[in-house]
Amino acid sequence: MRIKTAKRVQQVREYYFSKKLKAIAEMRKQGLDIINLGIGSPDLAPAKIVIDRLQNESKKEGQHKYQSYIGAEALRAAFSDWYNKRFKVRLDPQSEILPLIGSKEGIMHIAMTFLEQGDEVLIPNPGYPAYRATALLAGATPVEYLLSEKQAWLPDLKALAKSDLSKVKIMWINYPHMPTGASANGDFFEEIIEFARKHQILIVNDNPYSFVLNKARSLLELPGAKEVAIELNSLSKSHNMAGWRIGMMAGNNNLLQEIVKFKSNMDSGMFLPVQLAAVEALNLPDDWYESLNRVYHKRRLKVLEIMDLLDCKYDTEAGGMFVWGRIPRQFKDAYELSDHILNEAHVFLTPGGIFGSQGDQYIRISLCAQMELFEQSRKRISKILN
Repeated sequence: MRIKTAKRVQQVREYYFSKKLKAIAEMRKQGLDIINLGIGSPDLAPAKIVIDRLQNESKKEGQHKYQSYIGAEALRAAFSDWYNKRFKVRLDPQSEILPLIGSKEGIMHIAMTFLEQGDEVLIPNPGYPAYRATALLAGATPVEYLLSEKQAWLPDLKALAKSDLSKVKIMWINYPHMPTGASANGDFFEEIIEFARKHQILIVNDNPYSFVLNKARSLLELPGAKEVAIELNSLSKSHNMAGWRIGMMAGNNNLLQEIVKFKSNMDSGMFLPVQLAAVEALNLPDDWYESLNRVYHKRRLKVLEIMDLLDCKYDTEAGGMFVWGRIPRQFKDAYELSDHILNEAHVFLTPGGIFGSQGDQYIRISLCAQMELFEQSRKRISKILN
């Protein structure tokens, strides 16, 4: 039997990495040893105290019930303390924090809560593909704003202000930026808040990379930000807990209450022991982040060797768990380079074009692999280039 797919699903494609992982799995079935340096899935373990808390809480009676749609009070309090300590942002744990089953679901919740047919959404190019997909699934129209290396991967707000913004309801930003690793300064945050206020646009800052080779910053640090903005955050990258699916959004109570209306129809809460283990993660000391970044710093140096080998140009000041590099001119685009390296060296590197046309001439390499895999990759690539 064949059932016709809804038009909203016909507008979106299967996530690139979903398809690529299938292709890599097929190559491995054929006996090929594929090294995957494409996906930002942390390979390091969470802190032992976090795992221990999960195990201990799971053994207690009464821990396996449905949970609150707005998260455990202990988790909201921990997120509040974390934002106060790490970002110098005060958030009311009762009204300004909404825990999520991963921040990716928050992107969908925001889209489905505020967007409908006829609305427009400003999305970055290059940027996280989920911003476009969720806009389309909600019936809205995604409108790209172009980011460039020349502009330090920041939007040109003056140019945007000259365009027709009458139908724009949401603008997605993502700093520290994925995939480029660019950061935003306080001046830009001030400008984006004023831009949002003037044009009556909700700004959503997706902020999961602040602690990986970055100085932690939040849009909500700025006065007036809560009036016009929501911020998403996650423990996936900062605490090596990607598979645990723990995220949050922060903003004013009026906005979050509207989102709860949608969210409460989509899930039945998060497993309580996971929430309580997340409390331990949020209370980790400074040396946790420092030790994590020491590992990523060493890996980054090895990845830069691969970039140099490929004759790619990169920003030495960029942060995050990826390295973003402009490819040499002999390749038509990054897809061609990526396919060449995969087929000949059996190493997968992410073509930047999956994040938008502005990424066509860039390649992205993840830092989420052991040092020996980076060295093996370097040797394999060197062999096919010589």
